[in-house]
Amino acid sequence: MANPTPRNLPTAVVGEYDQARGRAFLDALGKSLGSSVRAHTYPSRAAALNAVENQTVFAVFELRDRGQDVVLDVSSASGASVAELLEQAAPQVGAQVGVRVTVHDVNPLQTGDPRGLAIFYISLAAVIIGFVGAIQLSVHARSLTPLERIAFTLAYAVLGAFAIAATVDWLLGALDLPFAESWSILALTMFASGMTFTMFNTLVGRWAMLPTWGVMVLLGNPSSGGAVSWPLLPSALGVIGRWLPPGASVNAQHTAVYFAGHQHAFPFLVLAGWALVSCAVFWTWRHRHPGGREKEPAQDTPDAGTAAEA
Repeated sequence: MANPTPRNLPTAVVGEYDQARGRAFLDALGKSLGSSVRAHTYPSRAAALNAVENQTVFAVFELRDRGQDVVLDVSSASGASVAELLEQAAPQVGAQVGVRVTVHDVNPLQTGDPRGLAIFYISLAAVIIGFVGAIQLSVHARSLTPLERIAFTLAYAVLGAFAIAATVDWLLGALDLPFAESWSILALTMFASGMTFTMFNTLVGRWAMLPTWGVMVLLGNPSSGGAVSWPLLPSALGVIGRWLPPGASVNAQHTAVYFAGHQHAFPFLVLAGWALVSCAVFWTWRHRHPGGREKEPAQDTPDAGTAAEA
C-alpha cells in the first residue's frame, strides 16, 4: 500500500489509435507503467464513457489528428490513485513521443472528500463496529438465546449504520450520500461483520477475535480497494478483496455514491453470503456458543415428593 504499482489497468481507447503516432504513444505509456495498461477499443467516446460509468475501465484515451493529439478522460471517482497515476504519466510520455496530451476529469470526487478516502473510512468503521458490537454482546449479554443474539446484532447494525451515515452526511458534510442506499449497505456490512465474529466465537471460543481481525482487518482492509484502487494492488489481493466484507462494502458504497444507476448485485451477494453462512454456522452449532441461558433445575412437585417418600 505504501508503493502501489499498476497491474492490469483497464482503459478505453477511441479515435485514431491505429495511426503510427498513436500506437507509439500507447506503447510508450505501457512501458512506462510496466506494460500494465490493458487498452480496450470502443467505437465511440460515448461508448467508452459508458464503460467508465459501469466501472469496466478507469480512463478513456481519445486519439485525434492522426494520433498527434490525445484527450485523456480520467475518472477520479473510479479510483483517485489510478487517476493521479495517469495524470502524471500520460503527459510525460506524450512529451517524449511528440504527442500533445490534454487531461479532463469526467467524474471528479466530491469536494468534501478530495482524496476519495471517506467511503473507505465509513466502510471500515461499519466493519469494526460490527464485530466489536458482537464482542460486547458476548461479554455483557451472555444470556441471550441464539435467536435473540441474531436479532440484537441486526438491531445495533441498523442503528449504528444510521449513526455513521448521518454523521458523515448531515453532521460533517464529507459526502453527499444517497442516504437510504448507503444506510442499507452500512447496515448489511455491520451485520455481516458482527455475525462473522459470532460464528468464530461458536467455532473457536475465546480465540474468536484472532480470525475475525485477520479476515476483516489484516486481509480485508488492504484488499478492499478503498485506500488503494484494486488495479494498483497485487493481483491476488485485488481478487480476494472483492469476496470479503470490507471490499464488498467499499464496492457497493462507491457505486452508490458516484455511479448512481449502475449498481451491481455482486457486492450485495457477498455481504449477504457472509451474513447467511455465519448465521447458519452459529445456529447449527449454537450449543457450542459460550453464551445462552442456563437451564433452571426442575422443582419437585408435592406429588413427586409423596411418591418418593412412599
